[in-house]
Amino acid sequence: MRTLTAHPDRSSRLSGSIEAEPYTFDEPERLPRAMDGVTVLYNTYWVRFERGRTTFARAVRNSRILFEAAREAGVRRIVHISIANADAAPALPYYAAKAQVERELAAVGVAHSIVRPTVVFGRGDVLVNNLAWLLRRVPVFAIPGSGGYGVRPVHVDDVARLCVEAAAGEGNGSVDAVGPETFTFGEWVALVRDAVGARVWLVQVPAAFVPPVTGLLGRVVGDVLLTGEELAGLMAGLVTTDGPATGRIAFSDWLAEHAWEIGRHYASEIRRHFDR
Repeated sequence: MRTLTAHPDRSSRLSGSIEAEPYTFDEPERLPRAMDGVTVLYNTYWVRFERGRTTFARAVRNSRILFEAAREAGVRRIVHISIANADAAPALPYYAAKAQVERELAAVGVAHSIVRPTVVFGRGDVLVNNLAWLLRRVPVFAIPGSGGYGVRPVHVDDVARLCVEAAAGEGNGSVDAVGPETFTFGEWVALVRDAVGARVWLVQVPAAFVPPVTGLLGRVVGDVLLTGEELAGLMAGLVTTDGPATGRIAFSDWLAEHAWEIGRHYASEIRRHFDR
């Protein structure tokens, strides 16, 4: 069985188990050739925020092109990485676009599975690393609102396992990728703070106070620390679910093992995905 994983990378290629095939989404006729002989396509392609010509609408369009190319190439199954509660916030463009991609996948006519992670953690991740980076360096950390909204993180290895299991399935389906532990956001931040040995003061502030502060910090580091939609989704409880755990690795156990290294250096989303 030949598999392929589609994601934007440094050389604009479709990365898989064989030599990568160069492509651009403006040349869709080339995409089926990149998938020749592929039985399972793992799709991780997406954009976290809009920047220049990189927009959510363009990402939806590109996803549709990719799915149609998979159908043309005879791909047996598509495993698509989405997000938890994608259809729960139509007023937030990020979530609305994620939900639209799921609909595009359903319409293309290829058997598929959708894996919907909450907050993904693991070595090399941006979110937890940069949270720890801030906690190590600032005297005060703002908790938006009460901090009582839920966070249910899932390890990247658990997400990968669920994707592999989904590839072996039949028909169409979906699964939430959620870890075994649920925290309030305030508890989660305090856990990371204590694990890295930071002495920062956690203070509850009105949610409207947070975007200007993160925007200012973002300009200092040349990155986007937190988008308004990420903040809204967090406070609306969209990064947790009520269903059973599908992940096995507990965040608290992983944090205890890796606290010494996380947050030592800032991980730039823009440098990772845009400045190439």
